[in-house]
Amino acid sequence: MKCPYCSSESIRTLETRSSQDNTIRRRKECLNCGKRFTTYEYIETVELMVRKTDGRIERFDLNKILTGLQKACEKRPVPMEQIRNLSERVRQELMMKGKEEVSSQEIGDVVMKYLKNLDHIAYVRFASVYRRFEEPEDFKRILKEVRT
Repeated sequence: MKCPYCSSESIRTLETRSSQDNTIRRRKECLNCGKRFTTYEYIETVELMVRKTDGRIERFDLNKILTGLQKACEKRPVPMEQIRNLSERVRQELMMKGKEEVSSQEIGDVVMKYLKNLDHIAYVRFASVYRRFEEPEDFKRILKEVRT
């Protein structure tokens, strides 16, 4: 490790903290120039890729899940913290599968699984977009599912 200010390798760690997301925060000081800086250490995992319905492959983006959940939960009594927690649970479940690539359908299924327990209206909203509802019968089916 080199000092980001003077490139000296004479550095000491002042403080180390672990966080809930498996990162370690270290506060460091350069013994050469005296400046302090923070580093973060985390477990490097294989980057999760998503296969879209049209066959394209792109990087997994947690913000897309957050945005979708925010839209589904709009004007509902669902705190942002619960939306963030749900999206993180989705990410963790996908990572636990141990695959480098997941389909967008797998992601949607996992989101719906957790969303159903969080808010029924948000669940129906999300389902209508995710499953591309086109007919009133589509809504009837999902409402029947929510009731059971």
